[in-house]
Amino acid sequence: MTPLIQVEELKRLMDSGAPYRLFDCRFDLTNPSAGFQSYQEGHIPTAAFADLDHDLAGTKNGRNGRHPLPEISEWEATCARLGISFDVPVIVYDNQGGMFAVRLWWMLRACGHPQVGILNGGYAAWLKEELPSTTGIETYSSTTVPPLKIYSQLFTVDQIVGNLKDAHYKILDARSADRYRGENETLDPVGGHIPGALNRFFKDNLNEQGFFKSPSQLREEFLAVIGNTPSEQIIHQCGSGVTACHNLFAMELAGLPCAGIYSGSWSEWCSDSNRPVATGL
Repeated sequence: MTPLIQVEELKRLMDSGAPYRLFDCRFDLTNPSAGFQSYQEGHIPTAAFADLDHDLAGTKNGRNGRHPLPEISEWEATCARLGISFDVPVIVYDNQGGMFAVRLWWMLRACGHPQVGILNGGYAAWLKEELPSTTGIETYSSTTVPPLKIYSQLFTVDQIVGNLKDAHYKILDARSADRYRGENETLDPVGGHIPGALNRFFKDNLNEQGFFKSPSQLREEFLAVIGNTPSEQIIHQCGSGVTACHNLFAMELAGLPCAGIYSGSWSEWCSDSNRPVATGL
């Protein structure tokens, strides 16, 4: 399975009778119940719902960010409850250009799932082709999940602090430019960015129709930001470790493999006043 799935490919898979799992990941950071409500009002047939707060994040303690990764044992249990089998393809989507679906894509991929794809254009692209939708709630039967390996490509706050000194890695911040500069911050108590971080707003990975740009265009645009830094030395970060996955996904589409994700991201970083904060460009 290719990482980016087109609507016609999903339709063929659904018609083939082959096993798959389809998950709707819509969410709203300012109204956490809105995604599930939208899903109930209409979604792609057979899609179950994966909630960012309840399924794709662990327990917050005030120091580990707004969407901390669940412990690996907790993630195993969630996969089993959602019916995710690691020998069955998984396709994920939302209605926000992959903004939240990428989190589930990355979490599965980082634990070794070999077949996970993101639906290009999401629910809007499905409806544009005049394909059917359904209402209500759908679920898959629970399954048994073998012990998962710990998240690969995952960086901790201590590693990011250490990187301030040796600067082996370059941090790429996926938030909007104004939040990166420390302006108009509404989600976190402190504005600014990790010193030395570069900025690439994740929405710049999409064209005007809400589809991912071509690999060649993405490659050109990312190289314009990271310059001579090898892509393997890029660590992605955002506000809470969600849209950072969007930039990682886009770079991999562009043939630029990355070091990984700092999942705690800005919301974890700024929770400790001893950590330095940069503002402006």
